[in-house]
Amino acid sequence: MKIGVLALQGDFAAHAAALQQAAWGNSMPVEVVEVRRTAGLAGLGGLVLPGGESTTLLNLMEDEPWFDRLREFHRSGGAILGTCAGAILLSREVTNPDQPSLGFIDATIERNGFGRQVDSFETELRVDIPGGKMTAVFIRAPRFRRLSGEVEVLGSWQGEPVLVREGNAIACTFHPELTGDVRLHAFFLGVVQDNGRWR
Repeated sequence: MKIGVLALQGDFAAHAAALQQAAWGNSMPVEVVEVRRTAGLAGLGGLVLPGGESTTLLNLMEDEPWFDRLREFHRSGGAILGTCAGAILLSREVTNPDQPSLGFIDATIERNGFGRQVDSFETELRVDIPGGKMTAVFIRAPRFRRLSGEVEVLGSWQGEPVLVREGNAIACTFHPELTGDVRLHAFFLGVVQDNGRWR
């Protein structure tokens, strides 16, 4: 089984380590690879889109047809986990300001909705993932402003969604790779397995 982490920016190494830890802890045969070119999507069962700066990420994607290849990957059943900037990329509509996105999750998301860097915080979330509450780190985090009825809320903070899923796309506005709790990464591997991409 091969899982990719988009390695154009952000803390992709921490995501790769969390995926490996989740795989070992659940006795899953997983190979984690860093993806820097669209050709690296071939043969993947799932892909993680890390946090970072979404406009920078879009600029780095201009050299290749990333949106076309990611849409093909998603359409063929590939699972995608987007965190922070990755969640922005997965949402249908982006505000503050508007920018292009993939639209795999029928949601409106506001960039920096939780404030600037100085407004970053750590908290506990109620999540629909086994193991109880989850510690989450929010850094210049986006905020979901609208979700369609097709979007499932898996985690919330003070009554608002921060972890959502639509089909084989999962988006969270926090950084799960920074806490040592790999349950979300393990959940993602389970989604890949359920999608029949476990080879």
